[in-house]
Amino acid sequence: MTDKVGAPAARVVLQQCLQARLQVRPAEDQSEAQFVQIDRGMVIYICFFKGATDDILPKMVSSLLNLRLCESDSGKMASVLELPGSVLIVPQATLGGKAKGRAMQYHNNISKEDGLRLYGAFVSLCEKELTAASADVTVKHGTYGNRQVLKLDTNGPYTHLMDF
Repeated sequence: MTDKVGAPAARVVLQQCLQARLQVRPAEDQSEAQFVQIDRGMVIYICFFKGATDDILPKMVSSLLNLRLCESDSGKMASVLELPGSVLIVPQATLGGKAKGRAMQYHNNISKEDGLRLYGAFVSLCEKELTAASADVTVKHGTYGNRQVLKLDTNGPYTHLMDF
């Protein structure tokens, strides 16, 4: 889905994984860094653009969770719902960058407040859909606004870019 002038409302990068580990809180004086981890499934990197609304979320979630991008035990491609597999959602504002000279600019990204709200709604909708499909799946997610430190193990850089 795009707005009136054809610009995307959101950009997503999908990466199948065997395992992924994401730092959700950096180490501080009194505490160690905190991480979330998934096993086999899919990492979803997501960025919302100016003009994005809640209207796009159901279509995004349905499209992303039903795409056959994960390799099953038989070698056939399966959706994360069919595996069943887990999902790691990573907020990634850099997906909205455009090069200007030798620097990147992010003028088309949504405001931080609206982005945080849409991100939270997207995570909740993914959790709802995956929980309804299988008890064997988990949804983990990064912290909106934090630097995302990710360790990824994959059996091939099977990466896809999608605009909504």
